[in-house]
Amino acid sequence: MRAVLTWRDKVEQCIYDLAFKPDGTQLILAAGNRLLVYDTSDGTLLQPLKGHKDTVYCVAYAKDGKRFASGSADKSIIIWTSKLEGILKYTHNDSIQCVSYNPITHQLASCSSSDFGLWSPEQKSVSKHKSSSKITCCSWTNDGQYLALGMSNGVISIRNKNGEEKVKIERPGGSFSPIWSICWNPSREEHNDILAVADWGQKLSFYQLSGKQIGKDRPLNFDPCCISYFTKGEYILVGGSDKQVSLFTKDGVRLGTVGEQNSWVWTCRVKPDSNYVVVGCQDGTISFYQLIFSTVHGLYKDRYAYRDSMTDVIVQHLITEQKVRIKCRELVKKIAIYKNRLAIQLPEKILIYELYSDDSVDMHYRVKEKIVKKFECNLLVVCTDHIILCQEKRLQCLSFSGVKEREWQMESLIRYIKVIGGPAGREGLLVGLKNGQILKIFVDNLFAIVLLKQATAVRCLDMSASRNKLAVVDENDTCLVYDIHTKELLFQEPNANSVAWNTQCEDMLCFSGGGYLNIKASTFPVHQQKLQGFVVGYNGSKIFCLHVFSMSAVEVPQSAPMYQYLDRKMFKEAYQIACLGVTDADWRELAMEALEGLEFETAKKAFTRVQDLRYLELISSIEERKKRGESNNDLFLAEVFSYQGKFHEAAKLYKRSGHENLALDMYTDLCMFEYAKDFLGSGDPKETKMLITKQADWARNINEPKAAVEMYISAGEHTKAIEISGSHGWVDMLIDIARKLDKAEREPLLMCARYFKKLDSPGYAAETYLKVGDLKSLVQLYVDTKRWDEAFALGEKHPEFKDDIYVPYAQWLAENDRFEEAQKAFHKAGRQGEAVRVLEQLTHNAVVESRFNDAAYYYWMLSMQCLDMAQDPAQKDVMLDKFHHFQHLAELYHGYQTIHRYMEEPFSFDLPETLFNISKFLLHSLTKATPLGISKVNTLFTLAKQSKALGAYKLARHAYDKLRGLQIPARIQKSIELGTLTIRSKPFHDSEELVPLCYRCSTNNPLLNNLGNVCINCRQPFIFSASSYEMLHLVEFYLEEGITDEEAVALIDLEAPRHKREGKWQEIANNNSQTLRLDEAMDAIGDDDPFTAKLSFEQGGSEFVPVVVNRSVLRSMSRRDVLIKRWPPPLQWQYFRSLLPDVSITMCPSCFQMFHSEDYELLVLQHACCPYCRRRIDDAGP
Repeated sequence: MRAVLTWRDKVEQCIYDLAFKPDGTQLILAAGNRLLVYDTSDGTLLQPLKGHKDTVYCVAYAKDGKRFASGSADKSIIIWTSKLEGILKYTHNDSIQCVSYNPITHQLASCSSSDFGLWSPEQKSVSKHKSSSKITCCSWTNDGQYLALGMSNGVISIRNKNGEEKVKIERPGGSFSPIWSICWNPSREEHNDILAVADWGQKLSFYQLSGKQIGKDRPLNFDPCCISYFTKGEYILVGGSDKQVSLFTKDGVRLGTVGEQNSWVWTCRVKPDSNYVVVGCQDGTISFYQLIFSTVHGLYKDRYAYRDSMTDVIVQHLITEQKVRIKCRELVKKIAIYKNRLAIQLPEKILIYELYSDDSVDMHYRVKEKIVKKFECNLLVVCTDHIILCQEKRLQCLSFSGVKEREWQMESLIRYIKVIGGPAGREGLLVGLKNGQILKIFVDNLFAIVLLKQATAVRCLDMSASRNKLAVVDENDTCLVYDIHTKELLFQEPNANSVAWNTQCEDMLCFSGGGYLNIKASTFPVHQQKLQGFVVGYNGSKIFCLHVFSMSAVEVPQSAPMYQYLDRKMFKEAYQIACLGVTDADWRELAMEALEGLEFETAKKAFTRVQDLRYLELISSIEERKKRGESNNDLFLAEVFSYQGKFHEAAKLYKRSGHENLALDMYTDLCMFEYAKDFLGSGDPKETKMLITKQADWARNINEPKAAVEMYISAGEHTKAIEISGSHGWVDMLIDIARKLDKAEREPLLMCARYFKKLDSPGYAAETYLKVGDLKSLVQLYVDTKRWDEAFALGEKHPEFKDDIYVPYAQWLAENDRFEEAQKAFHKAGRQGEAVRVLEQLTHNAVVESRFNDAAYYYWMLSMQCLDMAQDPAQKDVMLDKFHHFQHLAELYHGYQTIHRYMEEPFSFDLPETLFNISKFLLHSLTKATPLGISKVNTLFTLAKQSKALGAYKLARHAYDKLRGLQIPARIQKSIELGTLTIRSKPFHDSEELVPLCYRCSTNNPLLNNLGNVCINCRQPFIFSASSYEMLHLVEFYLEEGITDEEAVALIDLEAPRHKREGKWQEIANNNSQTLRLDEAMDAIGDDDPFTAKLSFEQGGSEFVPVVVNRSVLRSMSRRDVLIKRWPPPLQWQYFRSLLPDVSITMCPSCFQMFHSEDYELLVLQHACCPYCRRRIDDAGP
């Protein structure tokens, strides 16, 4: 550190205090009873300010730069504006000793001998506080919260903003050590507020805000009059009775003298945010100095050591950016670094450090040796076992123990010294002298070797990695490069201030100067780029640059020298440069240039670096071909050009080497068809077709599909043309292609048909299938497009496709919830199993969903399906059993629908007699297992209610008794319980009007019949109406053996006339029955009539004897009295004789169910169909 005087002035009065304007442009001095305002740039006195009547002791500027204050022995304080105008004045009871502005609130603290006051612009009043002793100095903390007061009795009082004392610090000397100057450290980086205290006990000490002392007192050996910090708090200035200003670190370590004066120094300050210092003295001298902190540093390869805060050493690894700080707590004078050694010179000793390990990135140093001796030297160098001191013209070599081993005396001043390596204890030094001499010295050799002598003084030196070349920067800023062995000057370059060889490349060096970095490779021209600072090292692609006080590693691509080598086709040298560090683009350029120069080895390395597998494969294939004996470089180069996209150059080379076919292939692959035509042979149609096809492929790939289709058609590639047209939905183009194609070209036509089908043009697809004759696909088309009418028409012509049509049709119907039609379609397709399954599922769903009418209908259909299947002799017995079972279930569900409706719906439209008949019918039919869905509870409950209503009390009792043994739903529980009670009040018999009469034997049957729905006497089954379930006056009869159905119908249709005989027939009628009786004078025909024969007597026995008629009886019957169920085979027809011909009965021709004609007509009008089998009334027949 050195101080350079910038300007000096002298006034007649003592300078007690001074203050800088915060922006540093003005300086305010307290001189006598005036304030002097100076321009800090050149020391010009701008204006003297008069306002005080006595000596001005103190002055302070507010941090915002708007006002400053001065305090005088006249007991007054004057507030001045930055325009040098006094705006306010207030007084104390004693002379003013010090003033200080709060850095945050701009509150002014003014201190006198007996008190201190706090004034703020907002309050416009001064709050004063008494002091126990004379206040000599004051200072605010950075945050403006506390004010420290220094007193003549050795006490430091720390007050808050309101003036209340918070901390009191008593110095050991008491009044013998008056506090003369205090100052808080302004650094924002410090964790605690630190107060520097200078007292006239000649001590410098530091305290925390809490009053705790930091470290020990530092002896000064003079009476301090002023103390102040640099703006960032890194250094302290102290002036006083020793007539000089001393520079200390923030920890109190003395670093040196700023400027020696002729009298006491009363005040000193640092210009804000700068290294300028102003000093005010007893004799009125004002001195303005600039402090210059020299760079103390050392560099070896990638380790850089430099001084920080004057007392610390920071070692920086330039590659990893790691840093380590070594605290020396003394002024660091010199630094030297070499390999794992670090030497630091302090004022009274030299410390030698070594690394903990040999790791190249290890940053942990430890003290190896201490040489406790004061040395004066210009330069310091450290080696493995020695230190080298440079003193003007003399070099001294000392061991780490401080023993001088050798000494060299030079002819001139030593300007530069550098360790250039070597074995431990025998390192070589490169020394440059002022007289231009350059020497090489080995630390174990007394004799210096003169390398060369030049005319100008040496400023910087460096030796190449192989030690064959020497680069010198002289005092004329010229870089000169010599051959060490021949002493020949190889070249020189101007504007250089430092130079460094590349440690990894012999022929590369860089030098800096004039704000530029210059890189020179071999003897090529220099490549320049902007760079501030000094080059101190060059390793690979990294340049180590010192700018002001900081060292940085700059990554510099070595592109320029690499291209210089490439321009001269020096591929191997260019590759070596590239290895130092170039961009990927530069590597690719090197690879391409080497490839074009057929330098395959270099090209392969470069392409490997950029990971370009494509070119590596090319090089590999060329090398393989060379191994096989190929040596046509034109052919190789043509392939390289084609890879690079230089197609025309490649084509020329192909042609020159006699390989036009390769040029044709290349242009064809590139879709450059116009150029390809130039290389076609003698118009070979095969090659022409191939070219057109490839051109079409290209048109297809570049989204020109229409052009591609036309080209494919002209090339005969119909399949590709169809594929493009189909994928783009061009139906018109597909029609043209399909119609132009011959029917023998089956595959393209079928492809057209598939696309027509896909594009929803089934008409054209059908046309195409017909052209090909593919009827199966046509059927499938009709099925897929749901064009069932066309499919059925085709099926009529070609029965072999019946299954292919009806089965999908049935499935489609089923998918669309048209199950009944689906069942019929399955049936029509001959898929009886599927038909039955559909019906069974329908039936089951209907029962589960309580749609019992539908269930009855489906069971009837199932029975008819089974009857149809029974025509197969193998299945006859099984199917007939199923037929009878399903017929029975159909009757049950048909009847139960009414019961269910009565139970579930709030209103019933059915007559009580109908409900009574149905429930009685169901009760007699459910003698065994109860089918799914039919509730016995509902049936019995309905029967009980209707029996009670109609007077069948005995039957009602029976129904209620049966209900007691069943699980009753909660909703009808109370109703049943009530009915059970109330029925007991009724008679224990049934109304005679309800008792059923057998129309065969005229027997009254009980309402509760254990045999079921048959007569208890003659066992004749009862026939019920399918709507009201009343017993019909029908008796079934059977044909005598030998009479066929056709003959029987013919005999009945004859309807032979009967002779009218009076009194031969007697009709007996009562409430319960109607009887026809013949008298004894009956003729032979009457005797043979089974009906009349059975009516006149009771038939005993338990076996049922059917009514069998012969031909004569058949002839006697009237056609309107006979009903015939014309069942299809294998069932026989059933014949019924009406015993009350006047009461009309209608039988459905489809399901053969019997109805009273009036009921049937009403139901048909309501439903437009048979209520049982749902046959439409307009249907022709069953």
